[in-house]
Amino acid sequence: MKRLREKERELKPFGMVSVCAGEGLSAIFKDLNVDKVIEGGQTMNPSADDIAKAIDSVGAKDVFVFPNNKNIILAAEQAKALTNVNVHVIPTRSIPEGISSCLAFNPEASPLENEESMIETIKNVHSYQVTYAVRNTKVNGFSLKEGDIIGLNDKAIVAKGKNVEEAVQKVIEKQINDDICNITLFYGNDIKEDEASALVEKLQAKHPDCEISALNGGQPVYYYIISME
Repeated sequence: MKRLREKERELKPFGMVSVCAGEGLSAIFKDLNVDKVIEGGQTMNPSADDIAKAIDSVGAKDVFVFPNNKNIILAAEQAKALTNVNVHVIPTRSIPEGISSCLAFNPEASPLENEESMIETIKNVHSYQVTYAVRNTKVNGFSLKEGDIIGLNDKAIVAKGKNVEEAVQKVIEKQINDDICNITLFYGNDIKEDEASALVEKLQAKHPDCEISALNGGQPVYYYIISME
C-alpha cells in the first residue's frame, strides 16, 4: 500500500533525492539544491522503503531520485509504489552522472522535460573509480593480487597501477578523447587535499586542453571517483 500522509500540507512543485556516501559528496549535492541525501553506495544499498521515506520528507509534488549506483536503481523504482508523490527515477549509475543530472535541472521546465533532459545528460558523462582489488583474480585481461590498485567503470576494470596516482593517470590516458573537456576528481577519505592538488597539476600539464579540478568527496572505498565530460 502507498504510504498515507499524516495530514494534508501544501507541497512545493519539485524536489530532489540523491544517494551517496561521503560528507563532501553530500555537501555537493545539497549545494545543487538536492533536498534529501540518503547515505548509501557500493557497500550499503538503501531499501525501497528508505528511499520512499526520503521522498515523502521532501514535501514536493514531483520528486527526482538519483540512485547513483546501478545496484540501487531497482530499489528506487520500487519506491514509487510506496508513496503518493510523482516519482521520477533518473537511472544514474555513478556520482558524476548524478551531479550532471542535477545541474541539468530547470525549474521553469515541466517534470517530463526535466526528466528527459537529465537522462540525456547522462549520455555525455564518463565515470570511473580508483580502488583496490579485494582478492587474487584474473579478470578483464588483468592479473590481480589482493590490494592492487585498479581503475574501473560500472562494467569492467580498465586500468591497473603501482599506486593510486598512477592508476588515475592510466584511467585518464586510456579513456580521454577529443570530446572530453572537463575532468573532475572527487577524492575520498583516504586522500589528502594536497595530494589531490598535486595530482591535478600533473594531469593538467599532460592534458592542457582540458579543465581539470579536484573536489573533496570524502567517500569510502574509492580513492578517487573520476568524471570525464
